Order: sequence, then C-alpha cells, then structure tokens
Amino acid sequence: MPGELELLEQLVAIPSISGQEEPLARFIEHTVRPWGLDVVRDEAAVRIELSGSRAGPTVALVSHLDVVPPGSGWARDPFIPVVEGGRLYGRGSGDAKASVAAMLCAARDLHDAGGIAAGRLLVILGCGEETSNTTMGRAVETAGEINAAVIGEPTNLHIATAQRGLMMVDLLAQGDQRHAGYATDGEFTNAALVLARDLLALDGLLAARSHPVLGRATVTPTMLEAGVSRNVTPPVAKAVLDVRSTPDWTHEEIAQLLQGSLASRVVVTSRRLVPCETPANSRLLAAATRIRPEAVRFGSPTCSDWVFLRHCDAIKCGPGTSRRSHTPDEYVDLPEVTAARRFYADLVREYLSGN
Repeated sequence: MPGELELLEQLVAIPSISGQEEPLARFIEHTVRPWGLDVVRDEAAVRIELSGSRAGPTVALVSHLDVVPPGSGWARDPFIPVVEGGRLYGRGSGDAKASVAAMLCAARDLHDAGGIAAGRLLVILGCGEETSNTTMGRAVETAGEINAAVIGEPTNLHIATAQRGLMMVDLLAQGDQRHAGYATDGEFTNAALVLARDLLALDGLLAARSHPVLGRATVTPTMLEAGVSRNVTPPVAKAVLDVRSTPDWTHEEIAQLLQGSLASRVVVTSRRLVPCETPANSRLLAAATRIRPEAVRFGSPTCSDWVFLRHCDAIKCGPGTSRRSHTPDEYVDLPEVTAARRFYADLVREYLSGN
C-alpha cells in the first residue's frame, strides 16, 4: 500500500474528535520528525516547515486534525479504518484526514527530492475546525508571512475559488401574553404572528446581488421557539437564521438590511466566518490549473479555515466528497488521495519556481 494510504489508515485509527486532538498531533510529530522535516507542535497546530536556500514566497498547505463525533447509523466501527472496493471508510477519512495524509507525504516528497530551491513550504494542521473554537487563527498569526495557501478540504480535487461565509442571527419577536380565548379583545400583539410575518419577508431579501461564482446569499430559518402553554399566547417568539453570505455582501450590510426590514429584534450571534474568494489574478490558481487541467472550478457552500487566510492567494482543494462529510460510513476514494499527494507536491514546486 502506498505511503499516503498507510498513513491515512493510521490517522483514521486515532480518534480526534474536536477537543481531543492531542494524541493525533503527537503521532504526526513523531512520524514526521524522522523524515528530516522541521516540525513544531503546540496548542494551536502541528506545523511542518521546509525552507529553500534562497529567499522567496511562502506557500502553506493547510488542513485540520479534528473530526465530528461519529453519531449513529454506522455499519462499521468509525475508528477502525476499513478498505473496501477502493474506498477507505472511517470517521474523518475524507474530512479531512485524506488531505492531511496527502499534504504530509507531499512535504516528504519535496524533501526527499532535494528540497526546494527558494522560498518556504509550511504545512499547518489546526485543531477545533469543526467547532467555534478553531485554532487556525492563532496558528496563522505565528507562522509569519504567507503568500499563498491551499486549504485541504474534500472537493474531489476540484478547485474551490470562492467560499460562502456564515452569519448566525436570532430574531426575537415581542408580544402580549394572555389567555388565548381573549386574543381578539382590544390592543394585542401575538409574538408568533410577528415572527411568522418576518420569516415570510425573508424570501428574496438578498436577491439584489448575485456573485458570479456563489450566486445569491441565503437566509434560512433553522430553529423556532415560542410558547408558554397551549392556551396562552407567547410573549416572545424566536427564530434562528443561518445566513450564508457571499463576497457581494459584508455581514454588517446584511445585519442592517435585516434590522430595517423586519419587526423582530435582530441579534447577530456570530459573524466571524466571512466569505472568501481567490484573487482574480491568482498565480496559485494558474499553477493549479496547469498541473490539474481536468479540475473544475466551483464555489463552495461550506465554511473552512480559509477565512483565516483570506487575505492571501488561496484555493480550497482536497481529496474526498464534501457531501460524505459528517455522515455515517464516511469514506474517501483512495485513488484521489494518491493523486492529491502528487498534486500538492507539484503545485508547491510550480508556485515556488516563480512560473
């Protein structure tokens, strides 16, 4: 079995649910150090560095060590990797340990081939990406200047050139609490009806702008809460909104539009995951297209640690299928992992060559 596939099996066999990544981080540190690569492990990340003899740009291969809990519905043990029909099954196999294995082996390949002539390669493997406590922000801050980055997430080795942001919003409608039998007597506001009208008003609210890659931003109600008792009108009704933004909107603009259009109070509970896109004149994208011309460019609907590298030349690309992430019997197609190892190494070499 090729080295990247053997390594992937070992990574999947070490459970690394968010907050419990340390055993996996230690394993990677002890595995990579004998390869001759410089490796540093701290609370934020495992960082591997390969430097050339001359000054040049820095390119980073970035992914995460944590996985979501297995949940139910598995036909296999989620942390005993099983290979069947050219696929490796296990929690985190695609999201995103396939990227991790391919990136580590790509760094080894570059080292074993004599290193890089100029510039610097970083492999940054963060923790907590699947939660609101991702460490990638701190890891990037301590890494020095990064000129280009590949975010390793499951894309079937197609190239995401834009990524939606995420803003979470609570709508809080106020009303009068009274016996439902007297709901039509006198001045009265039913919080449930206020909220219902606001939810209907969301349809098409962000339709005025359409991003060329991602399309329109979306506002999706995901949770509703109201009620004291079956015969009592609610004094408060609440909805949680999942807002998937595009670079056409700032989160501040969306919040102001919601506040100006709705009767409910608008409370933004999270706005840090802003949208990202690859620069129009991206040298990294040009190199990636030369190396993998069959790759399709697309806009990613899911968030990632790209948000912490949005100010540099970046793409999102990795082995695995995004729709299999977080599901029972998660798997990755093994030929994609091998292809990713070659792609990452070739892309770093091409980018740092200055072509």
